[in-house]
Amino acid sequence: MALPIVHHPDYVAPLKPGHSFPMSKYGYLRQALERRGLMKPGGWLAPAAASPAMLGLAHCHDYVERAIGLRLTPDESRRIGLPQTEQVVRRARLAAAGAALAGRLALERGVACNGAGGSHHAARDFGAGFCVFNDVAVAAATLLAEGRVGRVLVIDADVHQGDGTARIFAGDARVFTLSIHAEKNFPARKAASSLDTGLADGLGDAAYLEALAAALETAFAAGPFDLAFYNAGVDVHAEDRLGRLKLSDAGLRARDRMALGAARDRATPVVGVLGGGYGDDPAVIAERHAVLFEEAARLAE
Repeated sequence: MALPIVHHPDYVAPLKPGHSFPMSKYGYLRQALERRGLMKPGGWLAPAAASPAMLGLAHCHDYVERAIGLRLTPDESRRIGLPQTEQVVRRARLAAAGAALAGRLALERGVACNGAGGSHHAARDFGAGFCVFNDVAVAAATLLAEGRVGRVLVIDADVHQGDGTARIFAGDARVFTLSIHAEKNFPARKAASSLDTGLADGLGDAAYLEALAAALETAFAAGPFDLAFYNAGVDVHAEDRLGRLKLSDAGLRARDRMALGAARDRATPVVGVLGGGYGDDPAVIAERHAVLFEEAARLAE
């Protein structure tokens, strides 16, 4: 059984040359997956853009309307770090709908991946850190509202804390948020996830994997869960421009295998989303992101 992969060409939005967000990595990822035989050219499952009502399940309606209408204030736009353009907003709406589509596919097939997403800094009434809308939060809230799931686990292994996701679901017993991240990295002001594991800089593979195993055990003990979302940010890698945890290629693969395997071992359907990854060569970053899909494909066999 092939791994269900959600993708859309408009996951790439135009930015000015030299922008610090490596937008083209999503296109390079598609090429990397095609080379691996995980995705046939043109053979992906494409979402339609999330509606304002769908986005409003996780975000304030006023924020959604102003973001879609390109009416955010200059300060709000600077906090996001991306230009206010129709293409950027469309990309964020597609990523949110793509996460929800991947969630539905995972419920049917056991595992699925979205070729974008992990915009975990967007909170209910603001965007931040290159995140306009919180795709995982929108997807989880949508599937809960549809009655497809009753409890959801978010495993956030991006190097940065999933602060927006934690804030959106604070006090909501239906969603358990786990964030394992570099404690001294962005954001400076952390939120309170259901479970936070803040790690010291330069941790390396062995200590990281030990901490992840303990966090996963604690999180799944709070279950059972009907669905898990896994944010597999590759900014934990030793060569990432914004990361500090110094994982090797082998450590990155072991992390993805452990997180996905923890869901499989408990018969919990799981959705993989990209998360962060930064550097001068987006093709190299895409190769790191492809590891998630390789490991997820092992579960789909």
